[in-house]
Amino acid sequence: MENSIGARLAAWATATAISFTLAGSLAAAAEFVHPQEIQKKDRWVQACLLGTRSWQVPFSFVYDGRASDKLLGLWPKKTHTKRIDGTGVQHTVTWIDSLTGLEVRCVAIQYADFPAVEWTAYFKNSGKKNTPILREIQGLDATFQRDSDGQFILHDNKGDCCSTENYQPYRHALGPREAKRFAPAGGRPTGGPNGWPYYNVQMPGGGLLLAVGWPGQWATAFIRDGKNGLRIVAGQELTHLSLKPGEEIRTPLVALLFWQGTDVIRAQNLWRRWFTAHSMPRRNGKLPEPFLTAAGNMGDVAGGESWYRNRIQTVNQAGLDWNLCWIDAGWYPCHGKWEETGTWEIDRARYPNGFRQLSDSLHAQGRKLIVWFEPERVRDPKGWLATHHPEWLLGFAIPAGYTGSPSAYWPQGWDKLLNLGDPLARAWAIDHFDRMIKTQGIDIYRQDFNIEPLPYWRRNDASDRQGITENFYVQGYLALLDSLLARNPAIWSDVSASGGRRNDLETLRRALPLRRSDYEAPNGSPEAMQAQTHGLSSWLPYYGVLGQTTPLYSARSTYLPAIVFPSDFDTSAKALPEVKRVFEEYHRVAPLMLGDYYPLTDYSLQLDQWIAWQFDRPDQGDGVVQVFRRSKCPETSRRFLLHALDPSTRYEITDFDALVRSKASGKELIEKGLAVHIKDRPGAAVIMYRRVGGDSVGAQSRAGRSKGALPQAIAK
Repeated sequence: MENSIGARLAAWATATAISFTLAGSLAAAAEFVHPQEIQKKDRWVQACLLGTRSWQVPFSFVYDGRASDKLLGLWPKKTHTKRIDGTGVQHTVTWIDSLTGLEVRCVAIQYADFPAVEWTAYFKNSGKKNTPILREIQGLDATFQRDSDGQFILHDNKGDCCSTENYQPYRHALGPREAKRFAPAGGRPTGGPNGWPYYNVQMPGGGLLLAVGWPGQWATAFIRDGKNGLRIVAGQELTHLSLKPGEEIRTPLVALLFWQGTDVIRAQNLWRRWFTAHSMPRRNGKLPEPFLTAAGNMGDVAGGESWYRNRIQTVNQAGLDWNLCWIDAGWYPCHGKWEETGTWEIDRARYPNGFRQLSDSLHAQGRKLIVWFEPERVRDPKGWLATHHPEWLLGFAIPAGYTGSPSAYWPQGWDKLLNLGDPLARAWAIDHFDRMIKTQGIDIYRQDFNIEPLPYWRRNDASDRQGITENFYVQGYLALLDSLLARNPAIWSDVSASGGRRNDLETLRRALPLRRSDYEAPNGSPEAMQAQTHGLSSWLPYYGVLGQTTPLYSARSTYLPAIVFPSDFDTSAKALPEVKRVFEEYHRVAPLMLGDYYPLTDYSLQLDQWIAWQFDRPDQGDGVVQVFRRSKCPETSRRFLLHALDPSTRYEITDFDALVRSKASGKELIEKGLAVHIKDRPGAAVIMYRRVGGDSVGAQSRAGRSKGALPQAIAK
């Protein structure tokens, strides 16, 4: 059985010539985007960014007690426009207050191929004295109107809660004079039930998708008036500050994407395509390959160079196809506890040759090395940073009169923050980690962040400088990543924060989220893993998970573009056939997951429900359907209506659990559905399809083929 399935999958890969490139993952934007959407975006840019009405500017602030919509119209304004090859047009609009020297600059990109626009506002003191107080700075402050016969419906997800609720989607109809407010927990931008800074606001005839890119403490509010207007406000949660001469702060990056129609699923795929085309990191013009880790030691206190050499030999002898070796936390002097960070040197007792011989060996095999770092948290009070540069560390003292326990006041222990807003601290970090990347042959720099930074930021602000520490810190964090990537253009970056709590848009333009959460298998149930994929895939085309190799139901619940298998997965002769099958299936499925995403059932964690989804690559005419029958589902078979296929084309269908292929027309799969039979309970099916006959996919708009409503699974 194992050999026949492996041979069949290998033949499939040869026949379809699967590749993980931009051309293989995106259909032409012109085929998917409605011209009216581009026109709506262009009109909005002209009115709100380039127009003469200061009250329409899509950001706001209060300066010296006066609102920006009153001030900007009084200040001299300059506009500069330039074209960006392959992207669109960049507009820079600048206002200057001649009395105080405050310079306000908005830098916006108007995309040419998508109905998308983004901007960031900057505030700089170009004068010789401290400015008056700047407060309530909002990177987005705009009002949108709907027709009188419809509603505003907010589609959003929960953030990483490190629980079964991770990335749970929901919808909420905003009633008259209702307000909904969202903010993350503790300063990490995608953590907590209200911490997902990506939204789809549906209104009659269409809507807009919104992202707030701020790797810090943001806040977003949706405020209905009594009639047809919805005001959306988003920015750094707290700003009440004076700028010193020469200082500059910025707002969060705000991205808007306009869509028309009633099809929310199509809107989300429009977002995925824009994200893949313009926001996902690339190296040499290529998107990231699927990363599969088969040699990794999670929490590397007991490991070492010899452990990795032995593990690599073991998985190679097993004949497994993998491409990433993962050195996790604990490779530095840490007193036997990986959390004791602050000395970023290799522990030569366990790594006598450093990482270089290991990385050279991996490179000779065509594989890569990822190494975990956590430069921002300093937990070791006797470590190098705490001993040599305590002035670089952000902490806070217990105030006079406090009678509680220190552990209650400092819930995370002695932790301090390396202040990336300090130019000297940041310069040291850039130089030090750049040197390690180069000398040790590191291919992926992983930056973790296991601390809530908000109290460290706010307790280091003066009363007239509230928000300044966070703002400088966020700018320094982004500058650190930018500098490391600029100095090492061949490497990738992976950013984590106790799992998936730092996946804002600014971060994901620089880094890959190779671990979507610390709530993973085997501690999280397979059903929770399925639900995370169902919810998160509407927003992120590429992300990863700690996977499982057995049993097959659990393994298939963790197929994603990137997968990290635990260090102790079984490679014995008894387990190996099933493990090889999982590896082979993963390599077939992962490249397809940068395509369009269609949920085929509602989101659910219930054990008596089926859950299923489809990934489709319209330009290549192939895709995959993943279906899960949970432990209390009574039906053995169901039909699922597929999306985005060409009705006039025939498709070859391969079920990974069957030894024969079948064929069906696109019309049949769209209208009657794909029949899926799963005898086991629980059980999982993986079904691939590819175009084999009929008219080629061309001028007919796939936007018109997808359904406006979520299709329901039909019991057979």
